[in-house]
Amino acid sequence: MLNNKVHEMSRAKNMKKGMGLHLARICVSWPFSIFRASANEDSDMVPNVGRSDEQYHSSKVSDISLSAKLDGVESFDNSNHISVRIKVAEGDSKEVVQMALGTSSFFRTTINLLGIMLGLGLLSTPYALEEGGWMSLVILFALAIICSYTAFALAGCLECDPKVLNYQDIGNQAFGIKGRVIVSTFLYVEIIFIAIGYTISLGDNIAAIFVDTQLNISSWLHLTTPRFLTIIAVLVILPTLWLRDLSVISFLSFGGVVTSLLLMLALTWTGIFGEVGFRQEVPLINMERISVSTGLYAFCYAGHVVFPTIYRSMKDPSKFGRVILISFVIVTAVYSGFACMGATMFGSLVESQITLNMPKHLLVTKLALWATVITPMSKYALQLSPVARELENIVASAWKPKGRMVTRVFIVSFLLLSILAMALALPYFGYVLSLTGSFLSITMSIILPCVFYIKIKRKTISVRMVLLNIFFILIGLVLSISGTIASAKNLIESIHGHERN
Repeated sequence: MLNNKVHEMSRAKNMKKGMGLHLARICVSWPFSIFRASANEDSDMVPNVGRSDEQYHSSKVSDISLSAKLDGVESFDNSNHISVRIKVAEGDSKEVVQMALGTSSFFRTTINLLGIMLGLGLLSTPYALEEGGWMSLVILFALAIICSYTAFALAGCLECDPKVLNYQDIGNQAFGIKGRVIVSTFLYVEIIFIAIGYTISLGDNIAAIFVDTQLNISSWLHLTTPRFLTIIAVLVILPTLWLRDLSVISFLSFGGVVTSLLLMLALTWTGIFGEVGFRQEVPLINMERISVSTGLYAFCYAGHVVFPTIYRSMKDPSKFGRVILISFVIVTAVYSGFACMGATMFGSLVESQITLNMPKHLLVTKLALWATVITPMSKYALQLSPVARELENIVASAWKPKGRMVTRVFIVSFLLLSILAMALALPYFGYVLSLTGSFLSITMSIILPCVFYIKIKRKTISVRMVLLNIFFILIGLVLSISGTIASAKNLIESIHGHERN
């Protein structure tokens, strides 16, 4: 009798589980992105993101009982993933759960990740190496290891709840609305600082391209020719920020990879065939300037804010771990190789942007300069879109479409022109990037992921895992505080020196 009861209970449980999975497959044509809510205590030195397909498709959907009835499913395609809203009813209560089903392949995800991390920071790596010395490369490699770990940590947070779709959601998952506000604040400030860096780079490289050009109109406005051309370039791209649908220009995000490859080839060609060579000496270590190098290196790995979105965009998130490892190995090899070449080519004369050191008469230099100018111009709309949307929602969320459009035009125009004004007032590329990397990038890429991981997974991870994350948090705090102080001090000294001159 007892055996029969046990058999019936087991059968009923299996039928519920089978029906739940079967309904999910029918509704959306392939299995849901399903994530484990707990980790293995004995094998948790790295957050779990590498499950097999069988484990991936058979784990439970957190927060949704398999005995619940699916009232309805609504889905729509959104670029790299399909967002699915499921009405779940259990008893008298109903809940709408939004989940993301990825469509992005392993190769496409890897390219997207490389496109995010290979960007503006590449220009300053030779300067960072010269400032900090050869031993500063240890910091570069250490940051690569820590930041790759924190990417896994973010994925571990995402596994706990399929409703969590982005970085802000992780903050909300950990600390409620306060966590979301903290993440959003750091995110938007970082976006603005990166845009300022883009604008400074744009102006410096335009000046290098038109070094012998003088425009009479600029003298009427009491502007130098490079500044006048920078203003014109920003005004030209301003209409792209008025677009609400950015899918028409989303392909431009791939420009970071192309530009990085072009810069690598141009620098190699210049060193070998451009009569420059690799003969300059680089100090072993420069303790007085190594904090500036730390900020510049940290900026190179500032991509964590979009890692959760990339994770959700994957067709098979179990391969996210391999994507991270491959991407970080490639990016670190490119950054370290580029830094070594540039520093040994120009030594103590190296500029904060290596393109400014390259011989202007060479064709490869002209190509590199134009690529460095065009790439920032193509990224403004994509970069500033989150800030513009947030401000638009705050100001005009209840307005009609026409009123919202007018509001958006005003907001993005004011935002871009403010960024232009700040870039013209602070034309110190290296120090601005170092400050951004030290204060914002380290916070978003090291400190917050570890804090969120401990808070979200505290009941399922071991003590040594907690201690490891606390160790990384302390490292992040030390690097962030020292780098921020050094960069801010150098920036202030440069401003005062410019005013005296």
